[in-house]
Amino acid sequence: MSHSRRSVLKRGAGLLAAGTTASLAGCSGAADGGDAGFDGGYAAFFTLSDWANRVAGDRASFENPVEVGRLGHGWTPDGNLAADVASTDAFVYLDSPEFAWAQDLAETLEADYDSVAVIDALDGVEDDLLDWDHSHEGEAGDDGHEDDTHDEESNDGRRYDPHVWVDPVFAAAMVDTIATGLGEADPDNAEAYADNAAAYAEELDGVDAAFESIAERADRDVAVIAGHNSFQYLEARYGFRLHSPVGVSPQNEPSQSEIADTIELVNDEGIDTVLYDRFASTTLAETIVENSDATEMAAVSPAGGTTREWNDAGYGYLEQMTEVNVPAFERGFGVR
Repeated sequence: MSHSRRSVLKRGAGLLAAGTTASLAGCSGAADGGDAGFDGGYAAFFTLSDWANRVAGDRASFENPVEVGRLGHGWTPDGNLAADVASTDAFVYLDSPEFAWAQDLAETLEADYDSVAVIDALDGVEDDLLDWDHSHEGEAGDDGHEDDTHDEESNDGRRYDPHVWVDPVFAAAMVDTIATGLGEADPDNAEAYADNAAAYAEELDGVDAAFESIAERADRDVAVIAGHNSFQYLEARYGFRLHSPVGVSPQNEPSQSEIADTIELVNDEGIDTVLYDRFASTTLAETIVENSDATEMAAVSPAGGTTREWNDAGYGYLEQMTEVNVPAFERGFGVR
C-alpha cells in the first residue's frame, strides 16, 4: 500500500497576547516555549494515542484522556484537560464533529498556543470518508456508548462515518500523517518517527491481508452484528456485508420486525455466530441467538477505546484487530 506525506495542521501564529481563553490562561509552559526538548502530549482517544506512541517510540509519549471502558466519540472532558494539553508539545486528534470537544480544543490551541503542534490524523483522507446518513444525538444509555449532543455534519455539509480508523489501509495513512506532524514539530527526530511509522505500516499490512483472506475464504458474504455497525469501512474495503438490525447509530432501537428479519437472515444464511460490540450490551445478540439457529456470539471491537482486560493484556490497536476482530469476523462469515 502507498502512503503520501501529509503536513501537520499548525495554524494560528502567536495570538498569545490576546484572546486566550480562561481555561488555558494559567498554562504558560507551552506559551513561553517551555523546555527545549520535545516530550509529546495528548491524543484524543485510545487508537490515536496508541498510534502516536508507536510512532514516537522512546523519544516522546502521548496520553489518552478517555477513561478505560469508554469510547472517545461523544465523550466530554473535564475542565482541566485544555490546560493540561496546552502545557505539552503536541495534540493529535480527528477533525470530525463526532469529536467536537477535540475540534474546539484544537481551534483554541491553533489560535493561542502556536508552540503546541496540532496534528489532524484525518488530513489527507477526508475525501475518502463514507457518508453517514443519520442524526447521532440523544441521552447517554446504559450500554457504555457516549452520546453526541451535536450533529456530525462537516464544514462542507457532508455527514460522514468517523470510524475510518477500523480500516487498516486508512490506518496506515493516518499513522503516516502523525509521523509527518511529529517530524515537523521535532525535526531532530523526524527520521526516527518516519522509520517507526513505516515499520508499523508493515504490521498493518498484515491486518489488511487477514481481512482480505476472510473475504476470499468466507462461506458467505454477509454476517450479522447485533448492535450498531462501526465497520462500514471494512465492508467497503473488502466487499463483504454486515447486517445490523440497529444500523449505524448506537441510539437506534431495533423494531420487532427488524429483529425478526435479522433472525430470518441468520437462519436462511446458516449463520452460526452472531457478532456484537464489546462496548455495548449483549442483550440483542442473546435474543437473536436464542430465537434462531445460531449457536454462539463473538465480540468485536470498534477500536475506539479499550477495556481493563485488554489493557492488562497489553492490547493496542493491532491486538484488538488481530486478536479480537479477525477471529470474530472469521466465525461470523463462516471461514473454514
